[in-house]
Amino acid sequence: MTILDKIVAQKRREVDRDKRETTFMELEESEYFNRETFSFRKFLLAEDRTGIIAEFKRKSPSKGIINDEALVKEVTKDYAEAGASALSVLTDKQFFGGRKMDLVRARRVNAIPVLRKEFMIDEYQVVEAKALGADIILLIAAILTPAEIKNLAGLAKSLELNVLLEVHNLEELERSIDPNLDAIGVNNRNLADFTVSVENSYRLAEHIPPEFMKISESAISDPQTIKDLKKAGFNGFLIGENFMKQADPGKAMRDFVSQLS
Repeated sequence: MTILDKIVAQKRREVDRDKRETTFMELEESEYFNRETFSFRKFLLAEDRTGIIAEFKRKSPSKGIINDEALVKEVTKDYAEAGASALSVLTDKQFFGGRKMDLVRARRVNAIPVLRKEFMIDEYQVVEAKALGADIILLIAAILTPAEIKNLAGLAKSLELNVLLEVHNLEELERSIDPNLDAIGVNNRNLADFTVSVENSYRLAEHIPPEFMKISESAISDPQTIKDLKKAGFNGFLIGENFMKQADPGKAMRDFVSQLS
């Protein structure tokens, strides 16, 4: 089994458990369920924002602990103040050290879009994302069929959630296009072996239909890379590890942004 296979198997067990513990009705009664969500497109394209989707991530299967000292409230506020267009918050506990309450805490102190970074395989998780205060959900083509993507994206839209589809290659991209998507992200990390290469974004850029925002994910550690990716048509840039591996992720982002202009 690949790491991705193990994550999905664990996720199925978690979702079954969560459904028993909290009903759909209870999710719909949460404080954030009826809030008006922020527009991913508006914030990504805003002239006073950087296009950066800044991620809060404690650990990863490939790197182990990245930063288990940082506090989500402080880091995400610093990210937003440094010009982040959106925040990405990991909610997977076993493999990434995330918690659902991380997303809630980020939501409470920020007024920019928040992405629930999770391995979404079930409608329950989409409804749960809205209940936790997310504005954006992530759908990973590598673990979903076209029918599942269509179903989950349609549900997300009915809840006024933005949808980011993540792809790794042309085959995933071509079979996964759906009108309910807002953005397509090219993951520069191979989820089977976790190797990274930003060249993956350049290879797929011209194949992403123009109606979707283009996001480059992972392997971005140099401000010049963002400048080059913009020339290739990318609107957004997901960065986590490059900031989180520093003692002060917020300062790391501020220093990075200062080199973009």
